[in-house]
Amino acid sequence: MSRLLRTGLNAGDSAPMAVVGGEGVYFHLADGRKLIDGSNTGGGLGHRHPAMVEAIRRAADTPVVNEGWTWVGREQAADDLMATAFRGEEDWVGAVRFCISGSEANDMALSLCQALTQRSALATRERAYHGITGLSRSMTVQPQWHGGLAVHSGGSQLPAPMAPVRILPAPDGAIYGAPANNAPPSEYLADAPRLLSDTAATIIDYTQGGIYYDGAYQDEVARCARQAGSYWIADEVVTGAGRAGRWFAFQGAESRPDIVTLGKSLGGGAAAVAAVVVSKDIVERLKGTSWQNYGTLRGHPISMAAVSAYLKVVSDDRILDHVASLEKLFTRRLLAIAQKHPSVQRVAGQGLHWTVELHGPDWRTWHADTTEVPIASRVAERALEAGAVIGTSGEQTSLFLAPPLVISEREATLLLDALDHGLDIADEEHG
Repeated sequence: MSRLLRTGLNAGDSAPMAVVGGEGVYFHLADGRKLIDGSNTGGGLGHRHPAMVEAIRRAADTPVVNEGWTWVGREQAADDLMATAFRGEEDWVGAVRFCISGSEANDMALSLCQALTQRSALATRERAYHGITGLSRSMTVQPQWHGGLAVHSGGSQLPAPMAPVRILPAPDGAIYGAPANNAPPSEYLADAPRLLSDTAATIIDYTQGGIYYDGAYQDEVARCARQAGSYWIADEVVTGAGRAGRWFAFQGAESRPDIVTLGKSLGGGAAAVAAVVVSKDIVERLKGTSWQNYGTLRGHPISMAAVSAYLKVVSDDRILDHVASLEKLFTRRLLAIAQKHPSVQRVAGQGLHWTVELHGPDWRTWHADTTEVPIASRVAERALEAGAVIGTSGEQTSLFLAPPLVISEREATLLLDALDHGLDIADEEHG
């Protein structure tokens, strides 16, 4: 019996597959199989990328420096982030503070906004996920992710919310299965000024719950937030650092955020690292104060080396161009797959993050409090037969594709073939 207290992303209590190694875009399993890693938002450069391995090896020969001490590598990582990822954004971007996880980054950003505004309420959009710690947990409004216990015999035991939450309508943004007449954001966000009127911050992400959107939605949310005196935070934990086919998803719109949160791929999959990037205006607001928020291992030398190495690889190897090119392949193939499989209800995505939603129960009623294996998980299990791992993020009817950004066109085709194969079981159940 394992002494590890383990939990899974899916309903039930079955043990996950045993990974013993990896190389490039492939997982190596204990049973000898090699599977394409099609759902790893934290591994932007895949497994054991030579530049990342070498950076971590060098950084291992450094002192243990906590966040309270100045460390030259931390200063360098901050400079590299600004000079590389935020190039062209110099007129508004101010400074960065590093931390360990995306959930932590969002919690830090939200609590900072509460302190700056002396307001408690916070806002997000429908079907959002922002993390499972602190205030980020309160801002996660997908019902199966609440930071508590999903009891397999039925029911959930939830921790108390930490702040009043206002929920904005979400856009659709699907390339398949979208409403016939999509209203402009100004119409379905007409009540946003009232909803945001007492909020400290409005945080929006760009992928969670299968919700993707163009610049019009962001610009309208930003306008309403500014009008209400609510800071707006771009949660780029998933999309930032290249997954959107540009450095940040927010760059697809005219508006610019007060705060950007980063995580996952920021360390190239080689180290746990996240960041809170604040505007010049907020830097000015912080003068004469001490931001009383501390973490011993934030900005650890190994994490900082990973950040600098990752930024260099993405820039030198023109990874963003590669992602933008593969977006065309995914768009074309996923449309064809959706048209082939009657079980598919909706397809949406951008860059190298895509969601395939199946017909089935409404997501609003899914609490993962059962041992029944969801249809999305059964599709993912069948896709393993064709050699690829596809994610479900704990959803009942949604699958997501988020392979390493270095995946080749051939490997991407194999991943999409595996999805095609897996969907056959959903078609059988859909009838």
